[in-house]
Amino acid sequence: MIPYLEVKNMNVKVEEVSSIRRRLSFEVGAEQVDAAIAGAYAEIARTAKLKGFRKGKIPQRILEQYFRPQMEEKVVTKLISDSYFQALVDHKVPAVGQPEITESGDIDRGKAFTYVAEVEVKPEVEAKDYTGLEVKKEKFEFDPAVVDHRLEEMRQMRVEQKVTSRKKAREGDFVTIDFEGFVDGEAFDGGSAEGHVLELGSGSFIPGFEEQIVGMKREEEKEIEVTFPEEYGNKELAGKKAVFKVKLHEIKEKVLPGLDDDFAREFGAESLEDLRQKMTENFQQQEKSRIEGDLRERLVEALVAKNPIEVPEAMVAKQLEYMLQNVRNRMQQQGMTLEMLGMNEEVFASLYRDTAVKQVQGSLLLEAIGRQEGIEVADDEIEGKFEEIAAMANAPVDAVRQYYSSDEARATLKDQILEEKTLAFLIDNAKIVEVGRQELEAEKAQAETEEATEA
Repeated sequence: MIPYLEVKNMNVKVEEVSSIRRRLSFEVGAEQVDAAIAGAYAEIARTAKLKGFRKGKIPQRILEQYFRPQMEEKVVTKLISDSYFQALVDHKVPAVGQPEITESGDIDRGKAFTYVAEVEVKPEVEAKDYTGLEVKKEKFEFDPAVVDHRLEEMRQMRVEQKVTSRKKAREGDFVTIDFEGFVDGEAFDGGSAEGHVLELGSGSFIPGFEEQIVGMKREEEKEIEVTFPEEYGNKELAGKKAVFKVKLHEIKEKVLPGLDDDFAREFGAESLEDLRQKMTENFQQQEKSRIEGDLRERLVEALVAKNPIEVPEAMVAKQLEYMLQNVRNRMQQQGMTLEMLGMNEEVFASLYRDTAVKQVQGSLLLEAIGRQEGIEVADDEIEGKFEEIAAMANAPVDAVRQYYSSDEARATLKDQILEEKTLAFLIDNAKIVEVGRQELEAEKAQAETEEATEA
């Protein structure tokens, strides 16, 4: 590598192309160019191979005759790298993406090297009309039926299958059957099984199949006639009539556990009443947290609507990458992948780009408000956040401190706290009206319809 040299003899002109783009015009002095050329040829000479010359012994004039293109490539790369990043620091250009070299001059001894680069920058934002924002907040309403419904789901999770004393199968039973299917009198591939367990009413078989098993007795044999759906996956069977020869061997029914104190103890509660109380408190906490999160989202949307700003594509791309990683992590916990949903990175980006743009706009505006209002984060607030994170993660506070020990991680956490404080400031100064959930859902559906119509 050619060693780094501070670019001393350099002229730079910075122009504002737009609120998010700067054009930098460079002129690197001849002395710097000559030094870079000499360094490039010296590097090439150490490894160059040329017939008739020993390695490292090729004369300078021969090097220049045969290896000038390689020299020019090395010198251009070095001069741009050295001068560009130095200019960002010297002229305080808040670049957020990679530069685009729009013009590049020639490389010659004794002559200055010129080039032009354009780069996206973080915009200088001044937020306006951010107090008195009018937003709607969902009114918290607790429905005890939610807990009853969840308890029933928990009972279903503990359901057992027991052989029934009933003679005939009915919907909801689990039956063990042998079957073989025929189309036009011929058996077809994949149409037979022995000892298959089927839940009647589950809809897992061809429409009409399960319904005809209802009422069958043990060891009874029966022919069942059905028609494959037109949209059936196997094209050879789609829309065709079939006959299944079925023999029923066993009938089991679902047995649900009683909803009592013993049931509650399986979930770590002292009694059924204790379990209900814990579930109620947990549900209320989750709902209130969801409502507060929705309020913050609507508040930021209202803020963005009053402060439309242009944002760099590089920041949008970074936000999309962050969103995608979060989705991948959540799906991985569920044993799924993005591809299982028929989606890839390109599709994800196209679907959520507008969301990413709004999130970047909101983040920049919140940062501006924090600066304009003089909102700061004290050391004890960071310490308090450590304790909060530790409690949520059920981890030692010292482990959390260690995780945020680097300057970058601590700065990220500080920015998060600052954003939370700024949002709290906006909420305190907003005009908030509580409305029912149905009203908010209706408004959201209407907005989505309007967006789809415009698209």
